[in-house]
Amino acid sequence: MAKSRISNNIRKLRFFNDEMTQQELAQKVGVTRQTIIAMEKGKYSPSLELAFRIALAFDVPLTEIFSYDSEDESN
Repeated sequence: MAKSRISNNIRKLRFFNDEMTQQELAQKVGVTRQTIIAMEKGKYSPSLELAFRIALAFDVPLTEIFSYDSEDESN
């Protein structure tokens, strides 16, 4: 069975955007700070709409924030 994971660079992008806080990003994209924390820890994958809102908040393409890695397990 294949295991997949979405990773992100949200924390790094916040740092390079005037050290934006999690709360500031949450307010810009319309979610709670806890949602941003969960995404940064890799415990929550955002909806496509939220992913686009985050990309717009940082003014970067989606691929600069999110990446999808598929890990195939072989027996």
